[in-house]
Amino acid sequence: MPLNPLLALEPLVFVDLETSGANFASDRVIEVGLVEVDADGVREWSVLVNPEAPISPFITRLTGIDDAMVGSAPTFRQLAPTLLDRLRGRLLVAHNARFDYGFLQCEFKRLGVEFRTPTLCTVKLSRKLFPEHHRHNLDALVTRHGLKVAGNRHRALADARILWELWQCWHKDLASETVRSAVATIVGRPELPPQIDAAVIDDLPEAAGAYAFLGADGRRLLVRRTGNVRQQVLAHFAAANRDTALIRDTWRIEWRDAAGEVGARLHEIELARATATESGLAAEPGDAAGELCSWQLQRSAGGGFRPQLVFSADRDFAVADDLFGVYPNRREALRALRRLADGQRLCHQQLGLEETARGEACSAYRQKNCRGACIGKEAAAVHGARLLTALAKFRLRAWPYRGPIALLERDDFGMREDIHLIDRWRHIGTARCEETLQAYLADGPHWHRRFDPEIYRILSRALQAGKVRIRPLPAVHREGGPAG
Repeated sequence: MPLNPLLALEPLVFVDLETSGANFASDRVIEVGLVEVDADGVREWSVLVNPEAPISPFITRLTGIDDAMVGSAPTFRQLAPTLLDRLRGRLLVAHNARFDYGFLQCEFKRLGVEFRTPTLCTVKLSRKLFPEHHRHNLDALVTRHGLKVAGNRHRALADARILWELWQCWHKDLASETVRSAVATIVGRPELPPQIDAAVIDDLPEAAGAYAFLGADGRRLLVRRTGNVRQQVLAHFAAANRDTALIRDTWRIEWRDAAGEVGARLHEIELARATATESGLAAEPGDAAGELCSWQLQRSAGGGFRPQLVFSADRDFAVADDLFGVYPNRREALRALRRLADGQRLCHQQLGLEETARGEACSAYRQKNCRGACIGKEAAAVHGARLLTALAKFRLRAWPYRGPIALLERDDFGMREDIHLIDRWRHIGTARCEETLQAYLADGPHWHRRFDPEIYRILSRALQAGKVRIRPLPAVHREGGPAG
């Protein structure tokens, strides 16, 4: 029977992989199943893959694939040329396409091959076509649509066949235009301005992260973090935005994907500073001159306190437990203290914001915005207590661990784990496997890295929220560096 042309308006390949685990960085493909559909008909192809590592008992129970079965199978390196030939130039269709596409990209990347192709996720397509249903896993769809499974579930070719059966079922039960419109929305192939490489669209990850739009000269036009890089970037190229200055001026798009919100925030900072450096902008004004500063309270006569500026060049802010606020320079620190004084009716003379003769009222008292500590109307100890209360929310947290930590962050699908190496509130790097983490640690100690207030705030909030796992690491001996 000839193939209905409406089923394949473009070449398709229905893909399913079996893998040794769910981590892109450390696990490997152990089986590939393909159903190729195009104007010439339907063809199937499947192959076991030697992962060059033992297969866990859990994966063997799930798939039926064991070490003996893959022992004589070709490696991914040996299969790569044939697999590339079968995948390229086709719309890759998979159930939870992020998983299969991510594994294929990682396997090809290990070989130095850049693989990218448009993808369609049948989970998303099912949700769009049948929003009234809540479950869209493959077993639920098989039951809902009355499909027959040819072969063993959790084997690559059997699951790829199910996807092809689903595709035919949806085209039979729904108008072809309905399916085609849903596919176009999910695949997202907007019209790009001519100066941007159209292939960039195929490589955008459906993951948390940060992205940057850059001009022809590398100038930073936009940097943002997002829970879905692909979705957010494509939204910029919707028809309504095509004539905006941002789209006209963008020549290049860069991004960094992450497992979650912490990684996305860290990448946003890194991208902003990297693109600022490329375009010759000053990424960190003030700190380059060693001006990063904080307030420290010194005891004054009568039980009061007077704020004194301390600088990061002289003291490691990460281990001090008596600092309040972080400012890029002296001017900003003074401005913040003045705002605090005015908001809390604190005495400018007691805070060192102005010098007056003994017993003379400060300017704030004359403006009825000071309770009179300068003239003895308010006791110095009472003023000091009010100052401590006002400053409490700005207090820097001293690093609460004996050494560095691994901050572990997983994505919503449990397929990816980022290992953020943090030492004294400094982000040393993000690893996706234990080997990379150990390489970072071998580079230590890291005290020479600057204390970054933005990174401090991100990490402090993450630890306080308690939504990330922490793995303490052995302390690294430090010599020299700013005083603690």
